[in-house]
Amino acid sequence: MGVAKVPDVRLDRLAALYNPRKLTHTSVEYLDVAAVGQEALKETTYLTTLRTVDALAHVVRTFDDPAIPHVDGIDPLRDIRHVELDLMLSDLGQIEKRLERLEKDLKRMRAPEIEKEHELLQLCKTQLENEQPLRELELTPTDEKRLRSFMFLSQKPVLYVLNIGECADLGHAIEQGPETYQLSAVASRPNAAAAVVCAKVEAELAEMSDDEAADFLASYNLQESGLVRLVRKSYELLGLISFFTLGDDECRAWTVPRASRAVEAAGAIHTDLEKHFIRAEVIRWDALLEAGSEAKARAKGTLRLEGKDYPVQDGDVVHIRHSG
Repeated sequence: MGVAKVPDVRLDRLAALYNPRKLTHTSVEYLDVAAVGQEALKETTYLTTLRTVDALAHVVRTFDDPAIPHVDGIDPLRDIRHVELDLMLSDLGQIEKRLERLEKDLKRMRAPEIEKEHELLQLCKTQLENEQPLRELELTPTDEKRLRSFMFLSQKPVLYVLNIGECADLGHAIEQGPETYQLSAVASRPNAAAAVVCAKVEAELAEMSDDEAADFLASYNLQESGLVRLVRKSYELLGLISFFTLGDDECRAWTVPRASRAVEAAGAIHTDLEKHFIRAEVIRWDALLEAGSEAKARAKGTLRLEGKDYPVQDGDVVHIRHSG
């Protein structure tokens, strides 16, 4: 497992107002697993690991190097398709077994819930037989809830990570990566995205100090590392946002799904805050920076009180009032 900090210059700038004892960014966890394949997907431990993640990051090789073998040559689209088919076949086998059980149950009793599940799984089966992953299937919130326990692999959001070769103008190569390797269409499909990295350069960056890394990136016409781009894309793909809590002790970023309510954001900090929630004091991060302090923001009227149903916005600074 690797844990990557989610970079956020907003939090860094806010922390400069408070000079806190502790600065805490949010993070994304990555699990490095063996390559996906039909044999690997038959192993219970491996399959369980894949099913419990929130999204899949498929590292796709695009560079050519005779010293590093690659089966049947370099073909990113083919490699993506092979992995996709393996995931869909795994889901299809799971669905067929469940449908057999449901059909036996329906012969004994015509229960509405069983009928709805049977109908939904038949829809999923048709989707997979048409070689379309379940992540592209439009579902109602109720149907999504029904499928949640299955943890289908092809339903998970997927991030295609293009590993390109080293070149002089790496910045341009990274920017044009999806189009260069004809992956734009694949990455623009529902619940999919692409990020471009050069693993060789990233390995060198990992051994450098911050100042050395900045100079090294500039030499390749880059402003940020591939890890930063990868983390940001992961965050976007998962539909996550950050809000901030600030104080002299700690300035911290918190992760919640987009459109979370204020009371749910309170629960992300601590369950007691959700239970005893009264109000949330909210201000946009840039409005707080412009005011210079919470006291000045309150005087200007830009710091406001919100109720439990307020939809927290990316970049909100939030303080929870509670009765606990």
